[in-house]
Amino acid sequence: NEYKSYLRMAQTFHQEYMAVPPVTRTYTTACVLTTLAVQLDLLSPFQLYFNQSLIWRKYQIWRLFTNFTFFGTIGFNFIFHMIFTYRYCRMLEEGSFRGRTSDFIMMFLFGGFLMTILACFVNMVFLGQALTIMLVYIWSKRNPNIRMNFFGMLNFNAPYLPWVLFGFSVLIDNSVVVDLMGIAVGHIYFYLEDVFPNLPGGFRIIKTPRLFRLLFDEGEDEYGFVPDESRPGGYNFGEDVREEEQQHRQHEGNDSVQEEQQQQHPDNNHPHQE
Repeated sequence: NEYKSYLRMAQTFHQEYMAVPPVTRTYTTACVLTTLAVQLDLLSPFQLYFNQSLIWRKYQIWRLFTNFTFFGTIGFNFIFHMIFTYRYCRMLEEGSFRGRTSDFIMMFLFGGFLMTILACFVNMVFLGQALTIMLVYIWSKRNPNIRMNFFGMLNFNAPYLPWVLFGFSVLIDNSVVVDLMGIAVGHIYFYLEDVFPNLPGGFRIIKTPRLFRLLFDEGEDEYGFVPDESRPGGYNFGEDVREEEQQHRQHEGNDSVQEEQQQQHPDNNHPHQE
């Protein structure tokens, strides 16, 4: 019976794990495994950090990626940033990037590329926290009307969340350069993707390669919106997202009914609307 109980627990964990969208699942798993490897002395942070000299002269190319997957040893800072990384990465992937995994990967590559260039000019060796702030910034700009609650102390709209985190970093004496880099890169992406293409004469600058779409954009409908579950950390993580999605679907259903009525009564110039 004990063996069956453990087996059921393992199956439940596997089902929950595989229900997480692929990019969020891959990135958060890489972060956790990297941290565990350092905690168990299988790896050293000195093998992971960003060092442009070692990358270009010693061809240690893996440092371009591993510096994004290490958030420090297991403790408050690691748990805090992993909660934010997982939640906002998942909400983006299941929300505005739903069915567009290739575009989501392109966002990661674009943000990572800009941060790597900036890291050459500032003293930063691990960029994972900046990437987390970038995810938070983009989500907050795309959900401007959602109300947030910061540990029961502050109530504000979502676009202020990155700046609240910036202030929190100041209070706990963390490097604010990390937050500023994440906000800056997030704003550049948001402007190029959501603002500039909608301006007169604007166009999309960030274009996803066709190969990415062929590889990653199949079978996306199996992932729904973020489940309505307890939000960790005392935050109001996108409380109204599901309700907005349901209203959107209901509106689409009403439009379909009206179109069907018009087809059944083509001579009626003013069809009855329900």
